[in-house]
Amino acid sequence: MTAMASSRQRSDRLQLVLATNNPDKVSEIAAILSGAYIDLLARPEELGDVAETGSSLEENARIKARAVLDSLGAPSTGGGGGSAGVADDTGLEVAALGGAPGVLSSRYAGPGASYADNVSKLLAVMRGVRDRRARFRTVALVAFADGREVVAEGSVNGVISEEERGKGGFGYDPVFIPDDGGGLSFAEMEPAAKNALSHRGRAFRTLAELLSVSGVQTGGSR
Repeated sequence: MTAMASSRQRSDRLQLVLATNNPDKVSEIAAILSGAYIDLLARPEELGDVAETGSSLEENARIKARAVLDSLGAPSTGGGGGSAGVADDTGLEVAALGGAPGVLSSRYAGPGASYADNVSKLLAVMRGVRDRRARFRTVALVAFADGREVVAEGSVNGVISEEERGKGGFGYDPVFIPDDGGGLSFAEMEPAAKNALSHRGRAFRTLAELLSVSGVQTGGSR
């Protein structure tokens, strides 16, 4: 996460409380935002599991970001303008599957599915399928306690490989080959190279730009 070297520096930086406690996502988001004037704070310990009941990536990101605010005692419908929660939701959209698994990507193989479970199911469903086009899409959202929101989206086109390739990354990275990745899967790339191309990298860089353009320097209202 970004450093907080002094209280003065801290007061000048935008502080965003993460909705995720997935260590892979936390590490990736921190790396993507390392050059931004943002401090990422850990998900509140008291925040339990948040049901992702939305029908879209944006709805699920909003549900999670608002849950952070509620856990901090800053109602997400107004007041307490000094708090901000940040969340994202990501979907893998496979053309031959009509856009599935999409919003259900993290639980494609069922509730509590592991990365390996989801990848195995996808490869099984895609066995023998010639059209292997796919898109990764991320929606990142910051929700402020005064009701404001900043939303950004990032996507990357590619294809689904016929077998797992590479040991890096997480999720569907071993079977997703981005169009501009030189034929490598995300799992075969160095983290910096992946982040430069990835859906999450594009979404969070755009989010940081939107926050900067809007003049937001802290979680409070301006």
